[in-house]
Amino acid sequence: MSRAAGWLKELLFPRRCMLCRKFLKADETDLCRGCRTNAPEYPFGAENPDPSGKNSGQFLDSFTAVWYYEEDVRRSILRYKFRRATFLGPKFGTLLAMKLLRVGPGDIDLLTWVPVSPLRRFRRGYDQCQLLCKAMGEQMGIPAERALRKIRHTPPQSGLHSVSERKANVLGAYKAVKQMDLRGKRVVLVDDIYTTGSTMNECARVLLTAGAKEVHGAAIAAVRHQKK
Repeated sequence: MSRAAGWLKELLFPRRCMLCRKFLKADETDLCRGCRTNAPEYPFGAENPDPSGKNSGQFLDSFTAVWYYEEDVRRSILRYKFRRATFLGPKFGTLLAMKLLRVGPGDIDLLTWVPVSPLRRFRRGYDQCQLLCKAMGEQMGIPAERALRKIRHTPPQSGLHSVSERKANVLGAYKAVKQMDLRGKRVVLVDDIYTTGSTMNECARVLLTAGAKEVHGAAIAAVRHQKK
């Protein structure tokens, strides 16, 4: 792109912060300086797990996220998930890939994602976790492949309040893809939001049953101070 074309594009389509949507300055990329400094960073990972154990699951070997699910982070993820802001997928993917490289497990064999049901994908037009995971794979140079399929359409987890309701809602809703050989592999399972961990934990159980050696969870954001 020529300098003039770049200037015209910036004039017609000024870049905005992916979280707060403020206009970015020339030296800012994706995040404004304020969000880069003040967004509620999630501090835990494979090497320093949450001491309270609130963001880990029975079948997860570790878990990490970029941020806590609050304020502008929450609003941005909801735009991505429900308002067709698919351009945010590669941006979120890059940041989550960078977080995994810093605090995630080493020697990852495979990235995969928590899939939506065929009905939800049809209605939404895309699978937001698939877009996220594929972007991460490109950044990390690690295969990002479908290892799970959702075999039962379930009500949204966001509409359920208790941990027991969420667990029951997703129990038996996922199956491993038959063609995928997971034996002995260290897998990172990607989701957009980690609330109670019921969905990710059920998916991890299925992957381990199919032969995965380890399953590590990663999400754009995690809800803070969830009760177990």
